[in-house]
Amino acid sequence: MYKASCLCKEVELEIHGPIESIIHCHCSLCRKSSGTAYATNGFISTDSMKIIKGKKLIRSYAFKPGRLRHFCSICASPLFSSNADLPDKLRLRLGILDSDIEERPMSHNFVTSKANWENLDADLPRYDTFEPSRLKSRLKSRLK
Repeated sequence: MYKASCLCKEVELEIHGPIESIIHCHCSLCRKSSGTAYATNGFISTDSMKIIKGKKLIRSYAFKPGRLRHFCSICASPLFSSNADLPDKLRLRLGILDSDIEERPMSHNFVTSKANWENLDADLPRYDTFEPSRLKSRLKSRLK
């Protein structure tokens, strides 16, 4: 079982089953919807998801006929998408997961649509918290 929640924690979900076909999607719709370089999505069985808390807070946006994007009406966190053509599946936004998962992404998709500043093979430094310059400025502001 996997646990998931939105940013404000007013919506809580449980997934009782595997997450399949996980991908990093770079299409313009996913970039716009997530506000990031790409969205990481995986498919789950519709009946494997249980809304534990906040069902009345979930709103939907029909971006195409029969295709809905579901989000928290308080914090606007994208939660999952549904498609009338695939009524037994939901596309889960993996960023909402609170649990570690066993499954792993299988591909980057729509890379020809990726943001021009996104470099999939970037050799960028990695930090456990903020980058050093930002960490210094945060410390200075706390000391004032």
